[in-house]
Amino acid sequence: MDSDPIGAHCCVPAEERLNIFALVIYIPDPLGRFLDDLRLEMVPRCRPHAHVSVLPPRPLAVSWNVAAERVRSLAEVWTPFDLEIADVRVFPVTNVVYLELGSGREELYRMHAAMNTDVLQAAEPFAYHPHITLAQEIPYDDVDSLSLLASRRWRDYRGKRVFRAERTSFVQNTLQNRWLDLAEYSLGPVTVP
Repeated sequence: MDSDPIGAHCCVPAEERLNIFALVIYIPDPLGRFLDDLRLEMVPRCRPHAHVSVLPPRPLAVSWNVAAERVRSLAEVWTPFDLEIADVRVFPVTNVVYLELGSGREELYRMHAAMNTDVLQAAEPFAYHPHITLAQEIPYDDVDSLSLLASRRWRDYRGKRVFRAERTSFVQNTLQNRWLDLAEYSLGPVTVP
């Protein structure tokens, strides 16, 4: 998922925005930067922003503002949690190379089940499987070599493999397959100092 900073959506004409939205948790640096660099090494033309999807891409039957308000109301009752990144894997049907999640994964399943309701609900082509995409839409002949490259780089990575899920971002896709950050929400109630 390639994304742009919050506020960039105002610069994209309405006719270039698709009715495709997602809810993601971005991975903070330095881990996020490492994953972005790895993804660029694997798929040089992409514009990565390392994330885990809570709600995979979906159309909405309501305006994004209505859906975003639903996200906000659900996010404020969710407690921040830690996510651990495990091993490199490949989805068998789509040949997407990804990083599996370890501890914290069950919390994402619960979060997805709570969020995939009401105005945010959508029929998904695959069962929800929280992960971090490293390479997608790649030639079949490149899958094994890219998977090996990702495994080697991930094995050699010396930084933390755990990050705190504290915020969600509501994003929208465009005709150029660029994801625009529309809104960001903290998990848990917002306290005023």
